[in-house]
Amino acid sequence: MGRRLAVGRGAFTLVELLVVIGIIALLIGILLPSLSAARQQAMQVACMSNMRQIVIGWSMYADAHKGAIVPARPPKRSPDELNVYPVGNGESWRPRWHQLMGHSAGMYVMSNPSPLQSMENAGVIDNPLFLCPLVPEYNSVRHYAFGYNHQFLGNARNKVGKSTPINFPVKISRIAAAQTVMFAESMGTAAGKPKGARRAYNNDGTTTDNYAMANHGFTLDPPRLTADSDYCDDNNRAPEHRSAPDPRHRGKANVAFCDGHVEAMTLEELGYVVNADGSVAASAPGAHNRFFSGTGRDDDPPSIY
Repeated sequence: MGRRLAVGRGAFTLVELLVVIGIIALLIGILLPSLSAARQQAMQVACMSNMRQIVIGWSMYADAHKGAIVPARPPKRSPDELNVYPVGNGESWRPRWHQLMGHSAGMYVMSNPSPLQSMENAGVIDNPLFLCPLVPEYNSVRHYAFGYNHQFLGNARNKVGKSTPINFPVKISRIAAAQTVMFAESMGTAAGKPKGARRAYNNDGTTTDNYAMANHGFTLDPPRLTADSDYCDDNNRAPEHRSAPDPRHRGKANVAFCDGHVEAMTLEELGYVVNADGSVAASAPGAHNRFFSGTGRDDDPPSIY
């Protein structure tokens, strides 16, 4: 009898193919969340690194100005020529805190600053060091990704009906640096709105949309406001237009402190009260300013009167 030859299998059956596809889909389902979390973690770390670099300019500015801390913006002066300031690679009309700190540290926020008042809100930040990697489109000098603790560290706006500033200058020697927020990732005036009512970011700094993310984001209000305190936007002083940090990194915001360290913190850890609809309360039981006041106490923000 002749030997019977073994016949090899040349292809998968349909059932086997479906099993393989199912296994691959399962692995993808398991791995994708991990990869997404790792990507978000990497961007958060990169953002923290950028914030630490920005902080360098804070103390350098104070050293160059007899111990006075950088304000959110310089005071408005007369004649108009006095409102133009050098920012390292040019001049700018009443530059924001990030431009002033960047200049002090030898880092320029934008390629083309303008000394014209008509361009004061039209500037676009193109130095990636001054942007958040998670939301690089938040690049307007006014609708900015990071908000400064202006009420306690330097509010050069005039008091109502007066020619004296609300809280300027502030001396660096008065600040408990390790306990005091310098700046944080910012929601701007969108913070006071229900989460579902907030609108997408608009980088046109000449346009005001109090519901848009990071609108007037360059200033950051402390957790507890009062009837006579200022707000991030002095043209919209109302509880619903308050600002607050943006917990854009998996429920936490990156926060830079005056001693140079950066932490990821929830709004509640910082002293804010978040309502059931996601809006941040302007004043509510439990809110406190201990991380903003500069003293470590729950001080009231300086009065606008």
